[in-house]
Amino acid sequence: MTGPLTRGAVVSTFLRSFLIQGSWNYRTMLGTGFAWAMLPGLRRIFRDDPDALSRALQRHLEHFNAHPYLAGVALGAALRLEADGTAPAVVSRFKTAVRGPLGALGDALVWAAWLPFVAVAALALYWLGLPGGWTVIAFLGVYNVGHIALRVWGLRAGLAAGRDVAGRLTRADLAGWARRLEPASVFLIGLLAGALLTAPDGLREAGAAWIGLAALAFAGGLVGGHRTWRPAAMLTVTAVALIAAVGVLT
Repeated sequence: MTGPLTRGAVVSTFLRSFLIQGSWNYRTMLGTGFAWAMLPGLRRIFRDDPDALSRALQRHLEHFNAHPYLAGVALGAALRLEADGTAPAVVSRFKTAVRGPLGALGDALVWAAWLPFVAVAALALYWLGLPGGWTVIAFLGVYNVGHIALRVWGLRAGLAAGRDVAGRLTRADLAGWARRLEPASVFLIGLLAGALLTAPDGLREAGAAWIGLAALAFAGGLVGGHRTWRPAAMLTVTAVALIAAVGVLT
């Protein structure tokens, strides 16, 4: 016999989802964190059947991998399926089916689009005169508002749709959002390049550190092509962090 999910159990699952990578390992990847995040909901669902709770927890300890920001889609849907008394084999097949798409969508939207866009926008603000410390606050604020909103939407979509969550993902058009952010990032990079080139001292006004970072990014792109987008994003974030340090220390 299963019991209904409560708001408290759902909120606990959401908060735990922020630590879903805390026990990442090569055997189960996100599996252990996935089961730990589901535990409050599973305890509520199987509150009168300890044996069923143990079996459910063991099922969700198995291998699972997805983008951490979109793992909430699978968490919510799996909780809905468990609460509805869906057969364990169906729940397992569902998780296997969604893990690949959730990983690919998350990588394209977050790592390849949202993070570079917000980072470049922060750099533009800094070049326009915003102090270093405020630049980093703006970066962290905008980035985390977007990423937390994505987590909230994902869990709610999974809970509401259950096994039919693929339709929610299609209507949300996350891949389309990623494609729209890419030209926006390129536009901001163009603005930065134009500001540097038209400055009174040209590229020298950017300083040796910025010129060095630009040279490294160019060399990485020249050698590795599309495979270097993550290192490039890391370099950009590092540059923003350096701005913050300068802003705090000066």
